Amino acid sequence: MHQPVPPSLDDLLARFPHEGRIEWIGARPARRAPLRVLDAAEITEAGIDGDHRGRPGKRAVTLIQAEHLPAIAAMLRRERIDPALLRRNIVVSGINLMALRKRTFSIGTAVLCGTGPCAPCSRMEEALGPGGYNAVRGHGGITAEVLAPGRIAVHDQIVAQNSGNSD
Repeated sequence: MHQPVPPSLDDLLARFPHEGRIEWIGARPARRAPLRVLDAAEITEAGIDGDHRGRPGKRAVTLIQAEHLPAIAAMLRRERIDPALLRRNIVVSGINLMALRKRTFSIGTAVLCGTGPCAPCSRMEEALGPGGYNAVRGHGGITAEVLAPGRIAVHDQIVAQNSGNSD
């Protein structure tokens, strides 16, 4: 009797239960300026159009997982966390962002590549209070490089590409 061959690690890394989706978009027009919440945005090679931190490269766009917001809130003993406090550009749901590290994915009409974890910065203490930095550790999302500019909007899908560099 023939035993089925178990999937390889590459096969497992390429499988996603379903697409994710954009829940929230934000851009900060100037250093320390209030973050603007957007319904839609253009993503250029430098990131979200109108975001002062924008520059081409591995940290052009920052994404955080909606499913992690309640965990951060719980560690701070809050009912909820406003995504604007976390200084990320895009909140997504339904897809594991860490699985998109070193992987190409489309978001709206843009194409990005996950480049690594997005560690919290010292401003988390200012924004969230004492312990804010540690509350976000491990829940900060990912950074991404823009491979192809495009338009994104709240409720757009995030789709992992089948080809890509997985480890």
